[in-house]
Amino acid sequence: MGQKKLVRFAELETFSNVLQYPASMPGTWNQFFENTNPIVLELACGKGEYTLGLAGIYPRKNFIGVDQKGNRLWVGAKKAIQHNLKNVAFLRIQIDRITDFFGTEEVDEIWITFPDPQLRISKSKKRLTHPKFLRLYYQLLKPNGKIHLKTDSPDLYRFTKKVIDMYGCTLYKDLDDVYATPGIPTELHIKTHYEGLDIAGSKRVHYLCFSLPGQLPSKEMDAVLQQFLKDETPSNSTNGEEPNTQP
Repeated sequence: MGQKKLVRFAELETFSNVLQYPASMPGTWNQFFENTNPIVLELACGKGEYTLGLAGIYPRKNFIGVDQKGNRLWVGAKKAIQHNLKNVAFLRIQIDRITDFFGTEEVDEIWITFPDPQLRISKSKKRLTHPKFLRLYYQLLKPNGKIHLKTDSPDLYRFTKKVIDMYGCTLYKDLDDVYATPGIPTELHIKTHYEGLDIAGSKRVHYLCFSLPGQLPSKEMDAVLQQFLKDETPSNSTNGEEPNTQP
């Protein structure tokens, strides 16, 4: 590990707005923020650009950026301290363990901004809008709590739309080309480091806003979804095993 990372990891331990695999957190987040404001998560937040941007727009909401990479979280946490953003925190955990850190219906909204699209069919269960993750979010979110996806991956965009349809979710907003849409809200103008890289090469950003149904279909539906992905794969492709270019 490089010296720069070692210094950052050491400093991360001193940040009051960073929690690393904390114990006994479910149901206590409003106590942590010392208010009763809504709790909003950004998953796979990276350097926290969206978490910070949203916090600036909505000072009466609490924002928690979630990521496993401490080196990235350091960037967002440092900026939050420098800008005195009291409604921002960062949580260093693995996202598939998120139910260990939040109570039932403790979260009001979830943002997923430019995640790794996990293009290989064999890795589709790692997509953050896969039903595997929706079942986790279901436990955290208040009824009708919104999930926002912003991505430059047309594959992840289409996949998520299919999941929304198959699993009975309520779709509130579907923008195929965010920046070509007049009058988009301020929150959609926030840009992350990865958006600037345009890894997908699509030169287009997609946005979906949806909520989960009162009850998600059983896991048997997941096999139907997986078969759909295989059937959709062009015959000249190697089982959809496209190279993963996301860093």
